[in-house]
Parts: sequence; C-alpha cells; structure tokens
Amino acid sequence: MHFNAYGGNGAALAAALVNATDFSPEAVEAMLTEHRLVRTVVTAEQAEELRGWAARLSPVFGERDQDTQIKLINDLLDVTASKPYVSAHDGREPHLHFFDPSADVVSRAKDTTAGGLAMAMSFAGRHRLGRCDRDGCEIVFVDTSRNGRRRFCSPACANRVNVAAHRARGLAR
Repeated sequence: MHFNAYGGNGAALAAALVNATDFSPEAVEAMLTEHRLVRTVVTAEQAEELRGWAARLSPVFGERDQDTQIKLINDLLDVTASKPYVSAHDGREPHLHFFDPSADVVSRAKDTTAGGLAMAMSFAGRHRLGRCDRDGCEIVFVDTSRNGRRRFCSPACANRVNVAAHRARGLAR
C-alpha cells in the first residue's frame, strides 16, 4: 500500500515518535531527518515537547472503535496550527502542505503527524494504524501491507505468538 507524503511520512513519523525510547536532541533530529522533515535541529526542551506529543499520538494506534479513533485524531488536529494549502515549490508539481514551512520544528512535526494520521485513516482505513497483538508488546505501526491485515510489529513478535500457540495446542492433547 502506498501512501501520499502526509499519510505515509506523517503517519510513519507518528509511529516512530510513539515507539521512540530516546528523546535526546540527537535522536529526535535523526528521526525527523529520516522522516524527511527539514531544519530538524531541536533543543532539549523541544525534544521533551515531542515526547509529550508522542504520548498524545499513541492512543490513535490500534484503537478498535472508529468513533473514538476519529475523535482522537480530531483532537490532535485541533491543537495544531495546521492549515492545509497547496504548494508547487522547488519545481515540484502542486501538492498539499499541512504546515507553514517557516514554523518551528515542533509545530511542523505536530502538524505533519496529525495530518498524516488523518490522511492515513481517511484514505487507507483506520485499521492501517495498528498496535502489535503480542501481549506485552507496545510497538505501533502503519500497516503498508497489500491486504491491510498486519497484526504484529515484526516477524519476531508474530513468531513468538505462533510458537506459543503451537506449544499450547501440543500440551492440550
């Protein structure tokens, strides 16, 4: 499944922020750069602000009730400065932006993640914003699989669950 820049990059950045364990400025800068934000230099205070934002993003992933998930995303959009507009900068074709390019890095990250989650849910389906089904694993993901039925964050978690189920069936005989 291919997403546009916001549904893909924004939603993927949201998942990366939720899964992050290191919110040092260097780690946050690397994460923002990896997800194609520009001007990614952050202070320690900005990194901590993004840690708080990650906590607000987390409940969206794996939420089973559609109305609740919609409310969570709308609440995120309500607190951003996001105002969508069309741009054709740097010789690119017209495309949608959710943030003011001159805004600070935290605002741009918030706008991008909230917009990305909204786009992913609206155009790919809410089930694409998942949380690992293995008990004890809290990893979230954006399901880009063809059939949209991903249940685990990684093959390792899927294997653990499947091996445990296989062993339980063997003991039940």
